[in-house]
Parts: sequence; C-alpha cells; structure tokens
Amino acid sequence: MHRDEIVIGGLGGQGIVLAGYIMGKAAALFDKKNSTHTQDYGPEARGGACRTQVVISDDPISYPYIDNPSVLAVMSQGAYNTYSPTMRPDTMLLIDEDMVKPEKSKDTRIFTIPATRIAQELGRAAVANIVMLGFITAVSQVVSRDAMKQAVLESVPKGTEELNTKAFDRGYAHGLEQLTPSEGKGK
Repeated sequence: MHRDEIVIGGLGGQGIVLAGYIMGKAAALFDKKNSTHTQDYGPEARGGACRTQVVISDDPISYPYIDNPSVLAVMSQGAYNTYSPTMRPDTMLLIDEDMVKPEKSKDTRIFTIPATRIAQELGRAAVANIVMLGFITAVSQVVSRDAMKQAVLESVPKGTEELNTKAFDRGYAHGLEQLTPSEGKGK
C-alpha cells in the first residue's frame, strides 16, 4: 500500500486551499488514484495561518488527516514554524526561499524555490501557489505532470490559463533542476 501525505502551508490569500484542491483533483480525476483534501485556516480572510492536507493512495483512504507528512511545502515562516515539528526523518521539505528560513537539519532534504519572486516576475504574485504546485510535482512526483497541469487548467479562472501554465512550467522546471538523475530528473 502506497500512501503520500502532503501538507501545504502558508498564509490566507496565497491560494493554499486552491493548491490542495488542484492536487487532489489531479490525483483523483486524472491519475485515477484515491485522494482526500482537507483544509484549515484562521478567522482572518487574508494574512492568517492556512493549511491544506492532501492524501493520495492507490488504496481506499479511511483517514483523511495527516499527522506526519511525507511532503511538507511551506510558503510562509509561520507555516514552517508551525508544521515543521510534524516532519518525520524522511519528509521532503519544500520551501519558498524568499519567505521561509528553515533551521539546518542533517536528516531532512530541503528543496527551495523562489516561488513568490517567480510569480512576481510573471506579473502576478497571486500565481505563486501554481509555481509551487509545479515545483511539488517535479520534486515529489506524487502526481504526474500531465494530471497536475490538466487540473490547474480546469481550476483557475477563465482568462488566466496562459499565465497559470507559465507559472506551473517555471515551478516544474525549477524542481527538475534540483533532482539528481537517480531521483528521476527528466521524467
């Protein structure tokens, strides 16, 4: 039984919940796996703590919550501070390097991307979540590239497909650059 447990954390307004929704959709509808998506956030509309949890499995999922993620992607320092204690030794930690300064750890593999900066270069900071989804897809391979891209295109507002495709592709390419050949670079 293979089960991937992904937590994405950040601030309200960064599109964290949408990112989790898209990932769950990619896994269930396009990769034909079982998936669940849960979310929690503070009472603030923007700027408060926000987290989404996605479980992806080949088998039925009886418990949709995550205690110790296999993948932790964080887009704010607060999310890192809150959720990094839940990491297990083999957790993949993915961070927005301009927003998060992690503690040094000899056990955890840390993958970094300037997701917010890339989104700003594309002309819209709001697509940082899609940059991060591309990055997560390349580095963790929890869903296929085609499935994630299709889910992104079906989930973003009409008229933003081109921008979101560029955001996803930039994040994906950045992720591939961080992988070694044995980890699946170029898949």
